[in-house]
Amino acid sequence: MNRPAARLQGYDILLYAIVVFAWGTSWIGIHLQAASPVPPEVSVFWRFLLAGLIMMALALVKGERLALPLQAHKLFVLMGLTLFCVNLVMFYHGARQISSGLLSVVFSMASVVNLGFAYLFFGQKLEWRVLLGAAIGTLGVFVLFVPQIFNADLGHATMIGLLFSVVGTLSFCCGNMLSFASQRSGIPVIAGTAWSMLYGAGWLAAFCLVSGYSFMPDFSVVYLGSLAFVVLSASVLAFWAYLTLLGRIGAGRAGYATVMFPLVALAVSTVAEGYVWTPLAFVGVALALGGNVLVLRR
Repeated sequence: MNRPAARLQGYDILLYAIVVFAWGTSWIGIHLQAASPVPPEVSVFWRFLLAGLIMMALALVKGERLALPLQAHKLFVLMGLTLFCVNLVMFYHGARQISSGLLSVVFSMASVVNLGFAYLFFGQKLEWRVLLGAAIGTLGVFVLFVPQIFNADLGHATMIGLLFSVVGTLSFCCGNMLSFASQRSGIPVIAGTAWSMLYGAGWLAAFCLVSGYSFMPDFSVVYLGSLAFVVLSASVLAFWAYLTLLGRIGAGRAGYATVMFPLVALAVSTVAEGYVWTPLAFVGVALALGGNVLVLRR
């Protein structure tokens, strides 16, 4: 049930905590997989093929109906393309150019884009603070990336990584709108997500076949370990929690999760990747997250 104006309940807070932890730590898994010689499209294919099959099993255990009408599958095909194909492929490519913590900050702008899309597609009210918060958040992302953009050695790679992550965020938000529409029509979350993940894997399989990519994964401990982590935590657990939250409280307020997890991701990136904090980095992160909070506060 959608309760966009209701006070958050304990279950909503639990869902938030799951999403923040799972996605906040998932970026390092993406970075480890992206660093392998396996094409990102192949890595994402295995990620969502496995996650989709697990979600199918969970749907059966919960007694959710998997035989859904053709109209629902039209939504699932599009959700698979946006949420479980283009979105992640773009971020995997971006992870080859910039640190995982910076990727997460760009992705946090999904909270702003969600509200813009909700205005365009569902007629939800768009207030002045949304526009102001979007401007502040965008300025923060720019400030955060300024040192790398104007670095002669890193500038080109940074711009490419930033472009990939922006496209991935837009794709993710398009998928959010489709998921919101799906849940409003009464489609169960787990069954719908399972079908969408498998359709996403289907899109990726077709692309890999056309591109001549081998489906052989990397059998190193690092690659398989990171694959298992992003399948179980960042895909099955996180997407179930986030899409459930989306249906319960609406796209705008669910976007708060994307504001919080960059703090976790940046902390992990600092320890695991040696991300160096500069005064501009602190200012950029503060502006980016502050803009999102201004957009989403009641």
